[in-house]
Amino acid sequence: MNNFITLKLKITLVLFLCVLTTFAQQEKAGYAIIPQPVKLIPAAGNFEWTTATKLLLAENSESLAPALTELKATFALLKQGKTAANTVTLGLDPSIANEGYTLSVEKNAIVIKAATIQGAFWAVTSLKQLMGTAILRRKQVLQKSLLSAIAIPCVKIEDAPHFSWRGIHLDVSRHFFDLAYLRTMIDRMSYYKFNKFHLHLTDDQGWRIEIKKYPELTSKGAWREMNGQDSSCIALAKTNPDYAIPEKHFKMIDGKKMYGGFYTQDEMRGLIAYADSKGIEIIPEIDMPGHMMAATNLMPWLTSHGKGGQAKDFSEPLCPCKETTFEFAENVFTEIAALFPSKYIHLGADEVEKSSWKNVLECEALMKKEGLKSVDELQSYFVRRMERFFNSKGKKLIGWDEILDGGVSPTATMMYWRTWVPTAPKHAAEKENDVIMTPGEFCYFDAQQDGGSLQKVYSFDPYKFNISESEKKFVIGVQANIWTEYIPSERRLEYMVFPRMLAMAEVAWFKGGVDWNNFENRVQKHFSLLDAMNINYRLPDLDGFTTQSVFVDKGTLHINKSLAGLTIRYTTDGTLPTLQSKIFNGDLTITKPVEFKVAGFRPNGNRGDIYTINYVHQDYIKPVQLSSPAKGLKFSYYPRFYKTVNAIDEKDLTNEGISAAIEIPVAKTAESFATRHKGYFYAEETGIYSFALRSDDGSVLKLGDKVFIDSDGMHTSIEKSAEIALEKGYHPFELMFLEGGGGYTLKLQYKTPSGKLKDVDASVFFH
Repeated sequence: MNNFITLKLKITLVLFLCVLTTFAQQEKAGYAIIPQPVKLIPAAGNFEWTTATKLLLAENSESLAPALTELKATFALLKQGKTAANTVTLGLDPSIANEGYTLSVEKNAIVIKAATIQGAFWAVTSLKQLMGTAILRRKQVLQKSLLSAIAIPCVKIEDAPHFSWRGIHLDVSRHFFDLAYLRTMIDRMSYYKFNKFHLHLTDDQGWRIEIKKYPELTSKGAWREMNGQDSSCIALAKTNPDYAIPEKHFKMIDGKKMYGGFYTQDEMRGLIAYADSKGIEIIPEIDMPGHMMAATNLMPWLTSHGKGGQAKDFSEPLCPCKETTFEFAENVFTEIAALFPSKYIHLGADEVEKSSWKNVLECEALMKKEGLKSVDELQSYFVRRMERFFNSKGKKLIGWDEILDGGVSPTATMMYWRTWVPTAPKHAAEKENDVIMTPGEFCYFDAQQDGGSLQKVYSFDPYKFNISESEKKFVIGVQANIWTEYIPSERRLEYMVFPRMLAMAEVAWFKGGVDWNNFENRVQKHFSLLDAMNINYRLPDLDGFTTQSVFVDKGTLHINKSLAGLTIRYTTDGTLPTLQSKIFNGDLTITKPVEFKVAGFRPNGNRGDIYTINYVHQDYIKPVQLSSPAKGLKFSYYPRFYKTVNAIDEKDLTNEGISAAIEIPVAKTAESFATRHKGYFYAEETGIYSFALRSDDGSVLKLGDKVFIDSDGMHTSIEKSAEIALEKGYHPFELMFLEGGGGYTLKLQYKTPSGKLKDVDASVFFH
C-alpha cells in the first residue's frame, strides 16, 4: 500500500511539473495565445508567411473552405517579396472533438485539422495570434510599411474548448449600436474564440428589430426622447468624452430630437451571415412578459390594466391571462423564428412586476381554470406556453433564472444571473435543465472596473455553486453580459469589455483560474494586439501610491508604470491630464499640501483612468492607553437593508460578539444586512500607514474617531485607499459595512511604514 501511495505521489508530481512546463512554454512571447490551448509544444524556427504561401484544402475537406477564405485576407497586408513557396493545408479529421483542432507549424508547412468548420475557425484564430500585430492593423495604416513576410513560430497545438457555450451578450435597447459596430464586435469575439452572440433586442427603452406584422414597434418604439440614463451619460461626458452620446443615433421626428435606431430584417440577415462566416451564432432575445414598455406604451391593451408605463418596481408587464397577449407574442416570435437560424430563442422573463396580475378578473379566472396557486405560477404558465410555441417552430427556449419561479419545464435552458439566489443553478441541474452561467458578480461587464476586476473574472469557476460531479454536464457554458444603461458609445463599450473579455475567454475555453501569473503575462503581450485593433481598453492600474496621502515632514510621490510603453502625465492645477501635460519622469518630493491628477497614455493616445492623489500635512496621531486589551474586535450584526451606514439603528441589532479580524461570523446572513467591527488597531511602529478597503456594497472606516475611508452607499465591488500618520500604540478603530443583496465583498489590507500591503489579521486588533 505504501509503495502504491508513493507511486501515486510521483505520478501526481510529474503531471504537475508537466502543467508548469506547459505554462512556461506558452508564456514565451511567440506563444501568448488567449485562451490558452490545452496542449502546446514549442519547436525551433519560424514559418515565413508571404504572398507566395499556398493555401490548400485537403481532399474531401471542402466544408472547411470558409476558414481558408479567412486566411486569404491576410495577403492584402503583405507586399510582393520572397518567392520561395511554402504551404498551409486545411484538412477534415472526424476523430477530433467538436470545435477542436490541431495546428502544426513547421518551417515549410502549416497543417490544420478539424472535424468541423468551427474548429477550423479557432485554429485560424490561434494562427492569427501567432502572427502578431501585423495582420491587425488596417491596410491604409500600413500602405507605406507593408511587410514582405510574417514570421510564425513553429509549434504543435492540440486544442478543444471546455464549454460549448462561450457567449457575449449585448444590450442594444438601452443604448443602440449600429450594424457596422456589431460586425466589429463579432470580429473581436471570433479572435478570442467566443461562439455565441446574445443580442438583447427589446426592452423598456427601445425595440430594435423590425417586426413586419407590427411596423409601429420600430417606427415609434425604436425612438425615444432623452431619459434619465442619457442625462447621466451627458453629465459624465463633461470629464470623460467616452460617455458622449453619438449624434448618429439621433433624428428629428415631429419636431423633436429623438434617440434610437433599429435593424431591418434584411440587415439582420446580413449580420447573421457575417457572424456565421466567423464561427459565431447569433441568439435573439425578445424580453417578455416584463421589460416591454417599448411595446406596451404603443399597445396598452397588452397589459392587465390597459396601460403601459412604470408599475411598482418594474414596468407594466404583458398580461398572461389574455389570449390577445399570446396572439401578439406568437406573431412576433413567428417572425423571429423565421429570421434567426439559431435553435435558441431567449424569452428573457426576468424582473416581472407580477403584482400587476393580482386582483385581475381574467387572471383569477385563469388561475382557477389551470389550478394555479400564485402569480409566480402565472409567470410559469406564460413561460411554458411560449416554450411550447417555440418548440412548434423547432426552437429551444432560454430564460433568465426567474423562469424557475413557479416551476420550470424540463426542456428549458436557464441563464443564471442572480448571485443572491445561489441555489438556482443546482436547482435547475437537479431537474436536468441545461444551465448557462452568467452570475453578476463575475459576468456583468457593465459593472465598474478597478485593479482587481480582471483577476476577479479569471477566478470565476462555473461549478462553484454547489454543483455535484454528476450535475456538471448540465452546465453547458458561460457568458459575459453587457447592459448599456450607462454605456452610450463604442469607446465606452470597449473600455468596459476589454481586457475582461480575455479573462472570460479563458474561463470559457480552458476553465480559467489555473495560473493567474501566467495569464497576466500573456495579457501584457496582448495589449499591443488590442492597440493594433484600435480598441479603447482599460489600462492596468497605476500603483505605488495612495490616493489619500499624508506627510509629516516631507513625502515622496512614487508611481509604478503598469505597462511597457506607457507615458505617465500629471497636473497640479485641478485640470485633467492631456497629451500636453507634464511627464512624470521620477519620484517627486512633497513638502506642502498638493493635489495631483495623474493618468497613463498609450503611444496611440489612449488615456487610462485618471487618479487624484491628494497630499495633506498631518502630525502623528497619539495612541490611547489600554489597561488590559484583549484580542479581537467587537462585532455587531443588523439583518436589515440600509442605504447608508448612518442609518444603522441599534434597535435592529440581533447578533453581537467578538471577531478575530474583519470577518462576519454569522452562520447564514440575511439577503441585506449591516455589520460593525469596533475596537483598536495596534500600530507596531511610529510612521505612515496605508489602508486599502474593498467592499460591495458600502463601507466606512474610522481610525482615531474620524472617518478615514468613506466608501458608503450601494455599489459594486470597489477599493478605496488612504494613508494616516500614527504613533506606536493602540488607536480607536471602527468599520461599518452594508450589504444590499446579491453577494458581498469585504476586505481590508494595510501596510506598515516599513512593510508591504497585506491582509489585516488577528495580530493587530484588540478590544
